[in-house]
Amino acid sequence: METILSVHDLQKTFRLSKKQQKLEKDHKTCKVAVNGLDFEAYRGEVFALLGPNGAGKTTTLRMISTLIKPDSGDCIVDGASVVKEPGLVRSKIGFLTSELKLEDFFTPNYLFDFFSDLHGVPQQERIVRKDKLFGTFGIDQFAEVKVANLSTGMKQKTSIAISLVHNPDIIIFDEPTNGLDVITAKTVTDFLLSLKEEGKTVIVSTHIFSLVEKLADRVGIIINGRMASCGTLAAITAEKCLEDVFFDIYVKEAGSDEK
Repeated sequence: METILSVHDLQKTFRLSKKQQKLEKDHKTCKVAVNGLDFEAYRGEVFALLGPNGAGKTTTLRMISTLIKPDSGDCIVDGASVVKEPGLVRSKIGFLTSELKLEDFFTPNYLFDFFSDLHGVPQQERIVRKDKLFGTFGIDQFAEVKVANLSTGMKQKTSIAISLVHNPDIIIFDEPTNGLDVITAKTVTDFLLSLKEEGKTVIVSTHIFSLVEKLADRVGIIINGRMASCGTLAAITAEKCLEDVFFDIYVKEAGSDEK
């Protein structure tokens, strides 16, 4: 299998506010969010980062997406370094986070065209992409409705469409179904599977076991910023369910941290 994304010894530490320090053991002034992380993703697969809140999943995806710089280490995205070639990396990926906020005043039509211009998407290609994505998610009926008047689910689907205006080969989604109703969540997960069928590489972070079991070819279990286990879903679970395996690993890792 062809490696399209390779993470090497990623490290990121954040300085804590005084309020945050009070919540930490020993009132630590800094928190290691990602601690020497290594993993690979292959072309045409769905790779899931599974972990609890605060495990370092979002920080990892932000470093891969060049939104924040690693303190050390690197990530090679389809041959481009996030440290040395962030602009080139951004041209190769689509990144969606639940924290992406669309401006209330604008419409899906305007936003799609605006981000298409940013990525230099030719006019004819833009039209084809918009028709496909808006049709898939039912956005076409709301194309001229201001974001402020869209439902939560429609805002999420509009965000996905905007993230994919330039038809990237690598799509990175942070908690793609977070806060969505069951109908919209199924639409999103089915779409992620369709991207895989097109040969795209999809990287998702989540804490939802059923989502990993439905989507992922391989999974990396991340605990306290470290990769605790990584491999195919079948290899990791063996004869157990993913939830049981995860909590076995979590208890083991928590115990080692206390020593």
